[in-house]
Amino acid sequence: MSEPTPTPTPIDLVDTTTRDGNQSLWGATGLTTPDVLAIAPTIDRVGYRALDFTSSTHMAISVRYHREDPWERIRLMRDAMPRTPLTFLTTGMRFISWEPAEEDVIRLAFRLVLRNGIRRVQIADPMNDVSQLALISRIAREEGFEEIVVGLTYSSSPVHDDAHFATRAQAIATSPDVDRLYLKDPGGLISVDRLRELAPPLLGAFAGRPVELHSHCTIAHAPLSYMEGARLGFSSLHTAVAPLANGNSQPSAESTVRNLQALGFDSGLDLEALAEMSEHFRALAAAKGLPPGVPAEYDATYETHQLPGGVVTTMRRQLEEIRRPELFDAALAEVSRVRAEFGFPIVVTPYAQFLVTQAAMNVMGGERYSQVPDEVVRYFLGHFGAPPAPVDPEIADRVLSRPRARELAQVQPLSLEGARARLGTTMSDEELLLRLTMPAEQVDAMVHAPARPMVAAGGGAASPLVRLLREVAARPSISYLRLLQGEDEMVWRRGT
Repeated sequence: MSEPTPTPTPIDLVDTTTRDGNQSLWGATGLTTPDVLAIAPTIDRVGYRALDFTSSTHMAISVRYHREDPWERIRLMRDAMPRTPLTFLTTGMRFISWEPAEEDVIRLAFRLVLRNGIRRVQIADPMNDVSQLALISRIAREEGFEEIVVGLTYSSSPVHDDAHFATRAQAIATSPDVDRLYLKDPGGLISVDRLRELAPPLLGAFAGRPVELHSHCTIAHAPLSYMEGARLGFSSLHTAVAPLANGNSQPSAESTVRNLQALGFDSGLDLEALAEMSEHFRALAAAKGLPPGVPAEYDATYETHQLPGGVVTTMRRQLEEIRRPELFDAALAEVSRVRAEFGFPIVVTPYAQFLVTQAAMNVMGGERYSQVPDEVVRYFLGHFGAPPAPVDPEIADRVLSRPRARELAQVQPLSLEGARARLGTTMSDEELLLRLTMPAEQVDAMVHAPARPMVAAGGGAASPLVRLLREVAARPSISYLRLLQGEDEMVWRRGT
């Protein structure tokens, strides 16, 4: 008698195409609302655990570059794909602006993204500050998110050892407000060997509860690390469809599914719908002249400076724009020195940008720290939290002795107090929050932009459905719509 075929081990995929893939490969500006809405019903059929959909940064880009209402984008996507939870990524006590915000601003932001259709939140404090993660998780639970996922951001430094991550995972596990943990590796630094060391204490500290893995292909580690992560017990992997995968983005869903199957895992995805989704974004890339992701070669310099690939690309472009491209290698080397002086912050937004800006200024000026941007002054003032290691006291004295430091020390976090009186009493809460955190002229341009048809560049088979949803949304008398085509079903409900 033949042995029974073992049942494949299930593992979930979280799709990052529309947020992190778009951000990593297309500067977060590549996709408009019609681009994602046209394929939304197909994405809903794929069977992802969730869609990593937006963040306050992406919402600001919708306003600034496309003059689109980011709240409308969430609503339309919620209605077009009701089965797959949309995710909002937040770094904690800020919304759009770099300035820290009071709790009333964060609560309003959470209420609004929930009201417009977000169901899941991913929280990743840039310092891995457990107290901040617990606070934001509690606020998120009280405001009503269905699923709260807390991230620990990976980094390599004298203070970011196994104990750093394990003790924080154990502390997070005690919070009744956290449903899942995820290991966030923005630099794509985790190799198979490093994951084998880190995973047992990390997963053990979270007491057998679900842990997701999020990495980037910047130096070619991630595809192999994902397979090792599946073997070690991570429950979900974050991927993008092939046109927005690889390079500085996540591993592709297509190759990840094939590799998982070969190792005895089952993603449970609808592969036909996945292929349709991938073809949609491939056609968009061709129509818009956007570069599809390609596999990257290993580059050991990333192990030293640890910058996300997109930040490196931006730094190179900016040095070219000011006609100083010859400073690129020196600036990249300076990043590591600056990071040590800053107390080894994790090289992730916003600290990656702070490090790059200061490093570039240091190599361009005649003397290091002769120029210091406001954000770096505020970093040394402690406005962004306590660094994981002590800052260089000589550098701190130099930064904080500047006249500008005395001015910035008086800056208060953003608050809703007096916002209505300053900004107007008749606008919606959604518009109020945008005006509180963005330049007025950018919000004005969005508000007064003419309505545009919700049809993606290059059209697409979903365009008739998109037009139907837009027409239905414009008719207040219609509160519910159910469409059936074969075995496919789509349900639309008007938000309350």
